[in-house]
Order: sequence, then C-alpha cells, then structure tokens
Amino acid sequence: MRSVKSRILAGAAIGLALVVQGATGAAAAGVLNLYNWGEYINPEVLKAFEAETGIKVNLDTYGSNEEMLAKVQAGGTNYDIVFPSVHMQDIMAKLDLLEKTNINTYEGFKHIDPQFLRAKSDPKGEYCLPYAWGSVGIVYNREVLGKDITGWKDLVATVSAKDLKFTLLDDMREVLGVGLILNGKSVNSTDAADLKLAADTMIAMKPHVAAFTYDARPMVQAGDVAAGHFFVGAMVDVFGAPEKLGYVIPEEGATMYQENICVLKGAPNKENALRFLQFYTKPEIVALNIAQQTNGTANVPARALTPDNIKNSEEINPPADVMAKLQIFEDLGADLRKMDRVWTQVKTAQ
Repeated sequence: MRSVKSRILAGAAIGLALVVQGATGAAAAGVLNLYNWGEYINPEVLKAFEAETGIKVNLDTYGSNEEMLAKVQAGGTNYDIVFPSVHMQDIMAKLDLLEKTNINTYEGFKHIDPQFLRAKSDPKGEYCLPYAWGSVGIVYNREVLGKDITGWKDLVATVSAKDLKFTLLDDMREVLGVGLILNGKSVNSTDAADLKLAADTMIAMKPHVAAFTYDARPMVQAGDVAAGHFFVGAMVDVFGAPEKLGYVIPEEGATMYQENICVLKGAPNKENALRFLQFYTKPEIVALNIAQQTNGTANVPARALTPDNIKNSEEINPPADVMAKLQIFEDLGADLRKMDRVWTQVKTAQ
C-alpha cells in the first residue's frame, strides 16, 4: 500500500550539515538491515545515520504489509527493522515477531504526540516508534474537472455530468472503506449488511472507474483521468503544479494510514536497530524525512522544522475537525475473509 508514497522532488530547505553536525563518524560499527515500503524514507536520513554512527545501512523494500509479513515469517532474512502499518504491527505482535525496545523510556520519545500510539498491542510505545502517517483521499485535475471538489459525492456527480473517469486504489480495504464511510459505517465493520451497502456503493461507481490501480498520479497529471483515489503523498504533485492539481480529504471522511518503526525479534543487529529508533526521535531528522515524503509526523517539534508548504498544508496536517473524520484500519483476524468475498463481487461486477 505504501510502496507508492511519493517523494518530494524539490529538496528540503533543511541542510544535511545541520543534521549531522557533531557527528561522531565511526562511533559505532557493524550494519543495520532495514525492510521498508518502497520510496518511504529519504536517503539523506540514512546517510546522516551512517555519518553519525559508523553503522552501514542496507535497505530492502516491499510493496505491501502482507508481502513483508510473508517474507519475515519465511525466515532466512537478516532484517533488523520493519515499518508495518498499525494493524499489521498488532498482527505481528500476536505472532511474537517483535522485540520489546523500551523506546518509550528514551529521552527523545518526549517529542511523540500520544495520539499516535495507536497500536492496540503497544499502547505505551514499549515496542515500536511512530514513523509517519497520512490520509487517503482524492488527487484531482481541476483543469479536467473544471472545478475543485469536496469529496466522493461531489466527484461522482461531476464526472457523471461530464462523462469523465477516475481511478480507485487496487486495495480491498481502502475501496471497501470508501463504501463503508459513504454509508456512515466503520471501516472495520464486517457486518454482512454493512459490507453489502459498501459493495453496492462501489459497484454503482464502476461505470466511472477507469481502473483499480496504484498508478493514479501520472494518469491524473496527464489528464487521462479526472481524479484518483490516492495517498496524501500526492501532495508532491500538487506542490509542483498548484494551479492544475489538487488533493482533498473527502468531506464525508476518509481512511488514514500510519506506519511504525519496529525491531524484529530475530534481528541480528538489535543494538544498532535500537540506535536507529533513538536517532529517529530527533526533530531535525524527522523533518528532513517528512520534507521529502510529504507525510504527517507524530514528532511534534519536527512539524515546525519542515518547509512552509508542508507545515502550512491542511491536507498534510489536518485541523482537529478533519482529523476526527479519519479512520484507521484494525486487525480483523478471521473476519477479513468476509471482506474478501465482497471485494471479489466489486472487482468482477460489470
């Protein structure tokens, strides 16, 4: 899901020299093996960590929570750190795959906004460190639509009137989440009646859906579609062409994602992994990362250090009334199969 999170093409105003000022060079030795979503960390952050600690960082990437979990469970890897979504962290905790780090006792943890300690398995932050978060809304081409839009109902009405198309994510929970939200239901509901309402709502949209895809951004930029269901990382495109493109958190509500930094129980380099978690509590480091990623952060002082376009963006940093409309996925356990069946109906409906 997060493999398509955008990287900002214009570099951050935060200088790397400030980040590594006072670095100790080869103060530590060894390696650290990260397994993260594709394009979900600024390479400059890894360079800064290497410069400060002398620890060599190796980065491998995945495209979904499920891909990551399968590889970790299969064994045979040397990964130290993974970046699961909150509901996947809860699943991994049940499977006893995560190391208790006590990162919440580290001095830098004071920077973390407590509302982002969202994992039910880790309410105090004893295992994992909040990494990044954002909304899942609509990126749109206002030149094609001829207007700004306010949400899903407005988008559907507009494309219907103008015979236009938009895309939806090729993601079961995100798409059914839209259907559930539009019917006033929880995105974690597995009630049969709720799921039928959600499926019917999304099937009704299909005449206007060009594709289920993670590749909406270039399609919207080119005007091939009017809009796309997408992550707030698309703000990188909006910042690059503000007169042409927009991103909206639908007024009806939306899903949100959050990933955390977790150390695997089988990590071969646990001390180096803990060093990275501690390093990532530094506001200047977090700000360097967020400036490239255009995500939100749980690190409160880091928000003030990001470039003005990010700091002042209500799409990236929504006000309280909008935050209240955002829902995050939970681990559904065996009930996830109920969604699978409904998702098949949505994808195959003509």
